[in-house]
Amino acid sequence: MSGDGYRVGVLGATGLVGSTILGLLTERSFPASEVVPFASARSAGKTLEWNGSVLECREPSEESIQGLDLVLSSAGGAVSAEWAPRFVAAGATIVDNTSYWRMHDDVPLVVAEVNPDALEGHKGIIANPNCSTMQMMVALKPLYDEAGIERLVISTYQAVSGTGKAAIDELRSQSRAVLDDQAPVVDVYPHQIAFNVLPQAGNFPTGDDHTDEERKLINETRKILGDDSIRVSATCVRVPVATGHSEAVNVETREPLSPERARELLAAAPGVTVVDDPAAGRYPMAIDAAGKDDVFVGRIRRDPGNESAIDLFVVSDNLRKGAATNAVQVAELLIERDLLGSRE
Repeated sequence: MSGDGYRVGVLGATGLVGSTILGLLTERSFPASEVVPFASARSAGKTLEWNGSVLECREPSEESIQGLDLVLSSAGGAVSAEWAPRFVAAGATIVDNTSYWRMHDDVPLVVAEVNPDALEGHKGIIANPNCSTMQMMVALKPLYDEAGIERLVISTYQAVSGTGKAAIDELRSQSRAVLDDQAPVVDVYPHQIAFNVLPQAGNFPTGDDHTDEERKLINETRKILGDDSIRVSATCVRVPVATGHSEAVNVETREPLSPERARELLAAAPGVTVVDDPAAGRYPMAIDAAGKDDVFVGRIRRDPGNESAIDLFVVSDNLRKGAATNAVQVAELLIERDLLGSRE
């Protein structure tokens, strides 16, 4: 650390999440003395504007990664698998947005408002959960603490930005084509996404009838809450929305929990905004969550088929709280708790 801040690397700086991280470092007045953007070989040398200055993207190398205090990574699993240990060996602590490290037993999987104590004893790598898991955990943690959770039934409605910029471009181009009575070009997803709903978010691993997105919701939920007994059923769906994941969540609790009490708990929870007046047309929507950091919860009601369960609708900006914001919040917690340079 220099005298006036931290030397921060952003791996995957030219992507949607990486560019959002760069913006949040400014928005949140993160104490960075220098920001170093890293990107692939084809983007090396590209310049980015940041906080009134121009930054040049670097390709990771043994020389370029030296001297960093912190790295915020969103460059894909294969890149993270190779470079995260090298950044750590070079002295940095890395907060990683990819799926590669999340289920490693010795890597904490952290949501800032939910399990910050998991940062204690980290070994240099901290994992960010999947965006769908992330927003759901912020909403479920106060309910879990109050009444426990027996079972979750989740249906997601995931925005195309979760796949990347090419998916946003494809949604736009397909929409224009359909409106102009032309044949849309299908490339990013298995089928047309414009004016359509795909009952597949993520990929189907060989021999599995669940997508990897669905498995992430199941496994990451248990790890973050530290409770392997929670039963989880998940269906992940891709919808023609640019930004903002939505989730319908049925929560079966172990102890009695009324919708009224759930509403009170959520209204008092950090990072949660309750929007729950359906008769007046007030409920969480992706279009309202986009560009914001809170998790929005509404449609809080009793499950008429199960007196032990309540239903929620949960919405959040998948690029911000679902990825970039939490990464920066975790970095802030590392500084606040004097854990940035610690190794167990």
